Amino acid sequence: MSETCVFCKIVEGKIPSTRVMETETVLAFMDIGPIVKGHVLVIPKSHVESLGELPEALLADVMLAVQQIARSQVAGLAADGVNIHQANGAAAGQVVPHLHFHVIPRFNTDGHRWNWKSQSYANASEAEALAARLRSV
Repeated sequence: MSETCVFCKIVEGKIPSTRVMETETVLAFMDIGPIVKGHVLVIPKSHVESLGELPEALLADVMLAVQQIARSQVAGLAADGVNIHQANGAAAGQVVPHLHFHVIPRFNTDGHRWNWKSQSYANASEAEALAARLRSV
C-alpha cells in the first residue's frame, strides 16, 4: 500500500466509497465523478501504478472483475453497451497513479460523446515501421 495514494486509502477504508464488488485481490467501487451514472472503477487492492507493472496472475483477477462489472451493468442497469477505459501515465490522462479500469455503462440516450479525433498514417510503410518497433521488444 502507498500511504499517499487515494485508492489505497479507499482499499483500507480510510476514505469512504460505495463498493460494488470485492475479492481478496480486487476492489470495484462507484466513481464519484461518473461520466455516466453507474460508472465503476476496478482496481487491484495492492498498489500498482500501471498495467505494465501488474503481475499476470493479478491481471487475470482484475480483468475478470472488469468483465463481471460490465455484465452487471448490462443486466442490472439495462445498459445498451459498456465502455472500458484505462490510462497509463499522466500523458495518457491517468490522474490517480494506481492502476484502475473505468467501466462505464452506456445508454442510447445518455448524451455522452467521446472527443476522439482519429489520425491516419502517411502510408503503409509508416504503420509497418511502427509495428516492427513494437514487435522488437
